[in-house]
Amino acid sequence: MKYSLLAAIFAGVMLPGSASSAGDTPASPGTIVGKEGGIVNIPSKHSVDETVERLKNILRSKQITLFALIDHSGEAAKVGMKMPPTKLLIFGNPKGGTPLMLAAPSSALDLPLKILVSEDAQGNVWLLYNSPEYLKERHGLPSNLLPNIAVIETLSAAAAE
Repeated sequence: MKYSLLAAIFAGVMLPGSASSAGDTPASPGTIVGKEGGIVNIPSKHSVDETVERLKNILRSKQITLFALIDHSGEAAKVGMKMPPTKLLIFGNPKGGTPLMLAAPSSALDLPLKILVSEDAQGNVWLLYNSPEYLKERHGLPSNLLPNIAVIETLSAAAAE
């Protein structure tokens, strides 16, 4: 039952970036193709592993801490389940995130920031993240703090190119 629930959760995570929701052919890498439910979908011209490495290098160059890298597909394989390559990067900067959590404590549910890098059934690679506008509305964040999380847009676009 536990693994069935995990499989359902993983399947749900994959749906927003699937080719069926974004068309058969992905848009140009780095271009936002959807913001359904506050989730931004950006196609990458690289493999999942290459995209993750690009993101890690960009984070390092900007002195943004990578708190965790979760290999969902690798963990699924450990329990005998197969899923397309899917990795989640959790990152941030306390100098930027702390003011957000002080202004709206519930924002700690969505911080540090996260980018999901996954491959759909057609072999297209996608970067998915919560839009800063969605997080602002969800937590009632003040507009003057939006730049603290808007960096996710630039990071994603750069990694996808």
